[in-house]
Amino acid sequence: MPRERARVSGQFYPESPDQLKETIEGMVDEKAEKEEVIGLISPHAGYIYSGPVAGAVISRIKFKDTFIIMGPNHTGMGRPLSIMTEGVWKTPLGEIEIDSELAKQILATSRLLKEDSIAHQFEHSIEVQLPFLQYFKRDIKLVPIILSYSTGATYKEIGRGLAKAIKDLDREVVIIASSDMTHYEPQESAQRKDTQAIEAILDLDEDELLKRVDKLNISMCGY
Repeated sequence: MPRERARVSGQFYPESPDQLKETIEGMVDEKAEKEEVIGLISPHAGYIYSGPVAGAVISRIKFKDTFIIMGPNHTGMGRPLSIMTEGVWKTPLGEIEIDSELAKQILATSRLLKEDSIAHQFEHSIEVQLPFLQYFKRDIKLVPIILSYSTGATYKEIGRGLAKAIKDLDREVVIIASSDMTHYEPQESAQRKDTQAIEAILDLDEDELLKRVDKLNISMCGY
């Protein structure tokens, strides 16, 4: 089942292409120094809330032809660990084709990911990243992956499968983890918790991150 239209345009971000471009223009820094990155975390709330953060992050990356975007499953629909390998995703700024060659290679190397478009049909966490990417580069491709809450061992195995597929095809990609941080807490406690999570991420210590999320009850999406 292809995604035949943008699902959250007019809700999370403007539906009008001109208004959307104007909104994004006010949230990005086109003069920012570009960095070579393998992956990044970008929030996925409505642009009025998280757009400036997403814009600041995406402004600083050197673009590749393909973006692997991993998001949580907010709807509960479909398979919990899913990938789409064919089709297009639409936004008011145009269509983004799925990188079928890479997506199918990831599916072939992963024991856990399953082909399933249902989980992606109404999910916003991947879609809201796309207009920011299109603003800078229209001819990109996408590999969309939905990851519901699971174990550290599961995430690691999926990560190894991604790495193998990327290496097998000798691809240069950017991986985006679409996740909001602490929800519905006062600024002071949210900042304290998020700092703990960010420290573990910067240390590339996924086990410690999961421990802190559990111990401190950090309401990051996807955990």
